[in-house]
Amino acid sequence: MTEIKKYYYLTPALLVAINFSSNFLSTDLFKAGYTNFSVWFVLSLFSFACGWFINKTLGYIYGGKILFAVIVASAFISVFLVSIFKEYFGLSDLLVENLILYILRNITLGSMSFFGMAVCEVMILQRESVQSGTKQDDIKKYVANAQREAQLAVDEAKIKADRMLTDVQQTLNEMINRKEQVERRLKEFIQTERELIKAYEKEDEE
Repeated sequence: MTEIKKYYYLTPALLVAINFSSNFLSTDLFKAGYTNFSVWFVLSLFSFACGWFINKTLGYIYGGKILFAVIVASAFISVFLVSIFKEYFGLSDLLVENLILYILRNITLGSMSFFGMAVCEVMILQRESVQSGTKQDDIKKYVANAQREAQLAVDEAKIKADRMLTDVQQTLNEMINRKEQVERRLKEFIQTERELIKAYEKEDEE
């Protein structure tokens, strides 16, 4: 797990300031001119960037909780300040519709931050998916190499076993041949001995 450093929380604090600054803009984007629209666009872009950095530093789950808390806190602060300084914000009557409008501003910018978090998380998951696919390919190659080496080892063992069996068979054949030679010589010796005995017996009879 990545260590969460204290200065990572500066991004949510910056997002609170961005959300609060939106209270000073006009809600009528196009009638107020392109300048007001440009400011709204820049604030939305900053909110997107803040969401991106929150996801990179605090993570998607924990960062999402922090971002939700930031949106709720910004909405409450906005409602509180607008209620107290309603003349400054040009509100003669403090209507519920006006308060909802200020809350929606914070929710809109917060949604842009959530969008930034989602885009960042999707890119991270896509990169991890590519890396995982690469690792799977490496594992498949490793398994294929291991199978090839195992097959070579089995083939080599079979060859050695065949050689050993051939050597044993050859040795056995040699032993059988020697045995037959010994038996044959022994029979020849016995036959010769019998002939000699018969010859001695004939000489004794004469």
